Amino acid sequence: MKNRKLAILGGEPVVPKLSTYQSIGARESDAVKKVLESQCISGFYGSPGPEFLGGPQIQSFEASWAERFEVRHAVSVNSNTSGLIAAMAAIGLGPGDEVILPAWSMSATAMAPLFYGGIPVFADIDDETFCIDFEHVKSQITSRTRAIIAVNLFGHPARLADLKALADQHGLYLIEDNAQAPLGSENGKLCGTVGHIGVFSLNYHKHIHTGEGGMCVTNDDDLALRLQLVRNHGENLVTAEGINDISNLIGMNLRMTEMSAAIGLVQLDQIDQHVSRREQIATRLSEGTADLLGWQPPKVRDHCRHNYYCWVVKYSAEEVGVPLTDFSRALTAEGFPNFTRYLPPLYMLPVFQKRQAIGRNGFPFSLSDIEYPPGLCPVTESLHDDGVLLFEPCAWEISSEICDSLVEAVRKVYNQREALPRTS
Repeated sequence: MKNRKLAILGGEPVVPKLSTYQSIGARESDAVKKVLESQCISGFYGSPGPEFLGGPQIQSFEASWAERFEVRHAVSVNSNTSGLIAAMAAIGLGPGDEVILPAWSMSATAMAPLFYGGIPVFADIDDETFCIDFEHVKSQITSRTRAIIAVNLFGHPARLADLKALADQHGLYLIEDNAQAPLGSENGKLCGTVGHIGVFSLNYHKHIHTGEGGMCVTNDDDLALRLQLVRNHGENLVTAEGINDISNLIGMNLRMTEMSAAIGLVQLDQIDQHVSRREQIATRLSEGTADLLGWQPPKVRDHCRHNYYCWVVKYSAEEVGVPLTDFSRALTAEGFPNFTRYLPPLYMLPVFQKRQAIGRNGFPFSLSDIEYPPGLCPVTESLHDDGVLLFEPCAWEISSEICDSLVEAVRKVYNQREALPRTS
């Protein structure tokens, strides 16, 4: 391998052309066909009655999800983003309330509180699992804090038990953004089921999917009811028995279709094989490259299960002797799809830098003196700038042989790194 010319210099790529991962098959097609033949594409009604909770596919999917994840309630929605917004409504978030959340995540994590006038307060991440830093969360709690959002980023659980205990100690809600860790776990407890509400993604990029979709889970009867109300024009039921607090129940349409639920039922039945395959790929990549200096494959905390939505390598340009961007370009040329920046720290987005979200007068930031300066979360900023290389096992169809070729590509580029063309 040592003598094979680098692809970026005109040699042959190591990795065969990859195909995108296709998890939708005949079973999903048959399930959708049955729904179409039933003529019930959506079974929801916004008015009081049994149909307020959706049609037969929705109710079956939710029941199956609750059983699989060992929770009292599962409430389907049309996206993980919708689920986060519904969660903020369900906990009674109001103008000026603070929500502590990680600086590194998809933007929806930070946008959800804004819908109800909440103020995002950013905590840094730890530099091993890339999840929210527990100690930084502790230091950010004030009398205005209402909730903590923990993101089980890239498939690895945050310090969920510690965060739940901290939330309980201070009378706060813990919400899990579990878009990327559907079977991740900590001490045997499934991610998404530790907090007061867990939110899952069923977007087509994920381990299992319904095209677009999401699921909220909770063991709290009142929170489940509020999630159901917010999902389906809740203002229609504010006079119903047992609903005393009508705050945030003006309602929306966050409903999933019967076809999506039918696909979800099939996908849920296959979740173990979809997730396990991604874990096998990541393990093979880690074991095949773990000995390289300056190249640190993902670490997994003791008693945790990592689902590897992303396989994320910590990269030291100083130890490798090559800038990250140059190494990444050479890997891409070898046929190894990768990227070097996940997302910028969320507080660098215009909504926070300009402190303008709802309306033209700076609401809800006008209710707070919290600022979002550069340097707020140094670990996040450092890792984003030049610290990690990422690969998405969920995105590609990868056999064991192809996985070995990915390892070979890394080692080929690493062994000939001194010959790499420099662009930075």
